[in-house]
Amino acid sequence: MTYTELPLQPQNQSLSATIGDTIFKIKVIWRDGCWYLDLSDSSDSLIAGSIPLVTGANLLAQYAHLSLGFSLFVICDADGQDYPTEDDLGIGSHLIIVTE
Repeated sequence: MTYTELPLQPQNQSLSATIGDTIFKIKVIWRDGCWYLDLSDSSDSLIAGSIPLVTGANLLAQYAHLSLGFSLFVICDADGQDYPTEDDLGIGSHLIIVTE
């Protein structure tokens, strides 16, 4: 397994990431007290949208039928923190890509 942290900052952002042999577009947005992630393919077709960034589970588990070939996890540095705060995304909270 390979673990890769996406380089995020505590602000709304869009970035591209090559995962395996595929380019994905990732959009992260703060709204209603939580960070949310949209995952699109390289042509901007939405694959999965409005995924809340929370700890404790593979964020893509409900999309296993798509056979994306990777998982996404949020890890927070502070014990007991269940999700990134508005100010610590990419600093004290990390979005990790796990590929096999």
